Amino acid sequence: MRIIGDIPHPFLKITVFKNEGKLSIKCEAGLLEQIYKFRDDERLQSFEDIQKIVDEAFIKNMENVMSDMAIAKNDAMLRNLSVPQEDEFDVIL
Repeated sequence: MRIIGDIPHPFLKITVFKNEGKLSIKCEAGLLEQIYKFRDDERLQSFEDIQKIVDEAFIKNMENVMSDMAIAKNDAMLRNLSVPQEDEFDVIL
């Protein structure tokens, strides 16, 4: 797999890869990532072709998915991992 380009974005890292008949778009935000894979065909063969797909609507959807992923991750952690409580002080009367 090799990187064929990056698509600039203010807070998402968007990287395009090419590998054995597939083009992939990897979107990262902190510890979260999404990968979209496409078969290489006559309409989709180059970085420029992928840039056409990654339009404003596609990016907005990726941002929404990232937000949903962050919420799901945090909710799962709160449900399933014990959260350390702050030390309680003795009650003095």
